Parts: sequence; C-alpha cells; structure tokens
Amino acid sequence: MTDYSLDRLPDLAPSARYKFATRVLPLLLLALILLSIPLFEPSRTWLSLFNAIGINMVFALSYNMLLGQAGMLSFGHAVYFGLGGYAAMHAMNAIENASYDGGVWTSFPMFALPLVGFAGGALAGAVIGWPSCRRAGVPFAMISLGIAELVAAAGFMFISVFGGEEGITGDRMNGIELFGLSLGPLGEVYWFIAFWTFLGTALMYAFTRTPLGKLAQAVRDNPERVQFVGYNPNRVRYLVFIAAGGFAGLAGGMSAVNYEIFTPESLSVVPSGLVLLMAYIGGARYFAGPILGAVVLTYMQSNLSDYSEAWLLYLGLLFIGMILFAPGGLAGLLLSGANAFKSSFGVKEFLRLGAYLISALLALAGVVVLVELAVRHSNGFGEAFEPFGWHLAPDQVMPWVIGLVLACVGMGLLRVLSRQGGTGS
Repeated sequence: MTDYSLDRLPDLAPSARYKFATRVLPLLLLALILLSIPLFEPSRTWLSLFNAIGINMVFALSYNMLLGQAGMLSFGHAVYFGLGGYAAMHAMNAIENASYDGGVWTSFPMFALPLVGFAGGALAGAVIGWPSCRRAGVPFAMISLGIAELVAAAGFMFISVFGGEEGITGDRMNGIELFGLSLGPLGEVYWFIAFWTFLGTALMYAFTRTPLGKLAQAVRDNPERVQFVGYNPNRVRYLVFIAAGGFAGLAGGMSAVNYEIFTPESLSVVPSGLVLLMAYIGGARYFAGPILGAVVLTYMQSNLSDYSEAWLLYLGLLFIGMILFAPGGLAGLLLSGANAFKSSFGVKEFLRLGAYLISALLALAGVVVLVELAVRHSNGFGEAFEPFGWHLAPDQVMPWVIGLVLACVGMGLLRVLSRQGGTGS
C-alpha cells in the first residue's frame, strides 16, 4: 500500500508575514495617522472635520457589518446611531446632575459615554432585530425603512425622551476626567474621537475574523448551505444585527460628546441614506471601503458645499458612476491599481492608464460645466461660471456646447477603452 504521509501535504495556512501585512499593519497605520494629525497643528476647522470623519468611519463600518458582511440591505441604520446618541445624551445630563446632587453617575467619566451609546444601540438592535431578521432580502429592507420612519416620527412625539424639534443638549465638561482630558478644548475632543475610532475599528475588524463573522459571510453568499450544515441563518443575522446596532450606537455616543446635542433628524432616513452611500462608494466588499467612503463623503459634505450648491447632485452622480462602472468602490479601484503595478505593468499599460485618466477628467469637466451652468440658469441671477478665470455665461450658447463636447468626448473615449480591455490587458 502507498503511504500518504501528512508531511507531504502543502501548508495552506497563511504565513506570519501575510497575517502581519493584512491584519496588524493596517491597524498600525491607522494608529500612526491618528497620532500624527495633531503634529501638523491643524486649525479648528480641520479638527472639526477630522472629528466628523472619525464618527462617520465608525458609523459606516457598523453599517457594513450588515451590508458587506451579512448581505442585509438596511434603510434605517441611523435609528441605532440616533438611539445610542440619545442614550449618551441622557447619561451626559445625568452626570451633570450628579455633580450637584450626587449619585451613581458621579463615578462615570464623560470619556466612556460611547459605551452607553453602544449599550443603547445594541439594545435597540436586539428589540427591533427580533422581528426584522426573520426576513431577508427585499422584505428586510422594507421593514428597516418602515422602522426608520416610525422611530423618526416618534422622535417628534415623545418630547420627554427625544426633546422634540429642539432635541436634547448637554455639557461634556462634567464628571471625573479620564487620561487628564476635560473634553473642553477641541484638541482634547480630537483625542477622544481618535481613541474610540481606533478601538471601534479594531473591534469591528476582529469581529470579521470570528466564527460568527465568517458565518455571516456564508449566510450572505449561500444561506441554504449554512442551514444545511446545521446553523440557523436567521439567528446569525440577528446576532450580527445586534453587533451592528451596538457599534452604530458607539458612533452615536461619540457624536453626542462631540456636538453636545442630538435631534430627531439623526433618526431619519437622511443619515441612513448617507451611510449607505459611504459603504457603496467606498466599497462594501472590502473592510477598508467604508473608511474611504466616510472620508470622501464627509469632506464633500463639509467643503464641497462651500463651492457649489449642487454638491448633492455631484454626490448622486458619483454614486451612480460607482454602481455602473466601479462596483468595487474606491477600495476596489485602489486594489486593482495596486495589483496592476505588482504585475507586468509596461509602457502599453501605463499609456492605457493615462488614457483612462484623461478621458475621465474630460468627462468630469464636461459634467461640471453643464451642472454649474444649469444651476446658474435656474437661479436667474445672471451669474456666470468662472473656472480658472474662464467666463462661461449660462445665457450664451458656446459654454453649453463646450460642456456637452467635453462630456461626450470623455465618455466616448471611456467606452472605447473599456471595449478594448482593462488597464492590465
């Protein structure tokens, strides 16, 4: 008989170098970035932007636990963000009252309020997810949308809990200090946001490596096979739903400390739609995708609105473009580019990549010209669009022709290049 020794079988386990490069190194880079930002002495405006990015990163990653990991399309994820934030706001006011009257909240630091938000979001996920997770696919999405509208409407009805239209306000400079941070100056708030951003990101990444995280991916890909091997897909979805609600509440607790106010608008479908865009534009297939999406969309929301009142239209066009031409999102594009450079990337591939970039820039320039001309024409103020010193008046024909030609030429070149093959062909 032939002796098949186990020593002859190849070792298929990932190497220690691969584990370090894919699991430890990204978190170290994130920590390095968070630690290095204050060294550049950013202004208050940039600190506020970084704080908002950190909050949205945790929020988007929590949403991707549902969408990217378990394949659950939710239109009401802001419910758990908002309820976690409201729980943190009530705890913030309880700490302030305890500083005068005493009580158990006197020993609870403001720095730990995201834990209250996590508990509030997880509890809401446990209650709402029990009936919601009994369905999957389109029924689950419709249930999440209905619950979002229900909770948002309740936010304006139960004033004692949600504060009505004015919301609930608080003061973060109360209670005992942790790590010597009073959370008064904006620079100290940045360290608070950075700590919880890193911790939340690390814990959610660790979740993807757990048996439950792997089961969630299996349920996303083939729930029937998961049920065949002895696991209940609905129970897996329910547990992931609770975890995602908890981390969304964690982001809500971070937001409560950062802004010191929470209103019922945070429970509506608007932030739910925004976090969906973050996940899709960044790349729901990849763990880092929602991080990229949160950075890009938060920056657009904060800065692009100062340059154009049509920034929401650009956001919609970006979303449509990603869905049609780059379903892997920004993370997928970056990964494809990195793989192309790793492989045989010669002169022909380099020229093709340059042609892609030039064509995309032409199409983008044409779209921007047409959109800005349309906005100024609809306003009726006679204002001209003046990019780089050019005077493009909406009441003249030539600017419209220029925009249309640029858009058509750019899109036509992209179509020709895509028919000829990818950048690596």
